[in-house]
Amino acid sequence: MVTEVIGIDHIYITVSDMTRSEVFYDLVMTELGFRKNSFVLNHAGHIQYYNRQFGYVLRPSNEDTPNYNSYHTGLHHLCFRVQSVEDVYSVAKRFADMGIYCSEPKRYPEYAEDYYAVFFEDPDGIRLEVTNYRKERIERALYWDKIET
Repeated sequence: MVTEVIGIDHIYITVSDMTRSEVFYDLVMTELGFRKNSFVLNHAGHIQYYNRQFGYVLRPSNEDTPNYNSYHTGLHHLCFRVQSVEDVYSVAKRFADMGIYCSEPKRYPEYAEDYYAVFFEDPDGIRLEVTNYRKERIERALYWDKIET
């Protein structure tokens, strides 16, 4: 019998400028319903944004490197899920009101018939996305044991 992973516990993002990133993520993560705390690990201050599902932690970089390149080995992008299509549009509007650039919210049928999303980047160029809770994902969660592989 295999052990089932039931979720993402935490994600660590290494940033080039903690102050700049904190300003950005304070806006974004508050808008997405996250709370915030901070802690010290290995003599470095970390900032954690968390909700009831997982933590998203900023840690300082210890080297000077160029901004993120999505074609280098590593994280390509991270997608946050919201409940509805209306929530995707609402997030995009509120981001725009706060001066956070994101793509226009729209439907992406090439991904799935009911896939709506907005895309944006953090100050280091890490690609982020917000999408709706789609039919396929809902059915997967509800009927996992009945889905044939």
